Order: sequence, then structure tokens, then C-alpha cells
Amino acid sequence: MPKSGQTKPSRHFLESIVLALAVLYSVSLVAQHAQPPTSPKYDAQAETKMKGTVDDVRLPSSAKEIVYLLIKTGSDTTVEVYVCPKSFLDDMGVTFSKGDQIAITGSQVKQGNGSVILAREIVKGADTLVFRDDKGKPVWS
Repeated sequence: MPKSGQTKPSRHFLESIVLALAVLYSVSLVAQHAQPPTSPKYDAQAETKMKGTVDDVRLPSSAKEIVYLLIKTGSDTTVEVYVCPKSFLDDMGVTFSKGDQIAITGSQVKQGNGSVILAREIVKGADTLVFRDDKGKPVWS
């Protein structure tokens, strides 16, 4: 029983606290799901080399986002290659276009339901473009 001068919390007050806690919990769940998925990690043990033709260049809207290429390696085989942030590619003065013949050294890693190649090195014409060191650490960071 409450002492003299104290009152029981009203039902409305308790309902307000429960509602506030529910809202805070919901907001924290939304914030957790709104975070971008973690970037795939380079695996030197899964390094591979391939040659192909650029079929499509996907340029992001933000300079910090990753540029990726769709590469045709055979008659009907297309591989997705993550290159580097757009700003780093711009700083290098490099562009890729549909039809470019390239050779890629990179790590094939799982991403979602499929796999992607994280480019360590791309040879385009007489140019060798290095995006990661031998251990797979990005040279742009």
C-alpha cells in the first residue's frame, strides 16, 4: 500500500510507459535492419584469374560507393566484379566501357545468393591497375 501522500501510478501512466518502450524497441530493430550489409572480405585462398569482355559498367550515384563490372567470360557466362570506390577510379583517371577486353586477378567470394569477384588487379590494354595488395587489403583506404 502507498504511504500517506503517495498515490498509485495511474493506468494511463503505465500504458504510456509500455507504449514508449515498445516504440524504442521498434526503432532499434529498424535501425539494425537499415544498416548496409557488411562488405565481402577478400580471401587470398580463393584468388582466381580470368579474361573477359566488359558487358556492363555499373557506376554508383555516390563517389564512395563501389564500381562494379559485368564481365562476359564465355559465350553465356557473366561474372560480377567489384572494382573500387568510384572516387578512387576517378583519381586514377581510369574508365571502363562495354567491349573492353580485360584480365582480372581477384578473389571469388560469396555475396547474397551468388558470388562476386573482388578485383585485386585488372589489366586493360598495356595498363595494369592495382586495387588491392597481395593480401587483399584495398589500396584506396
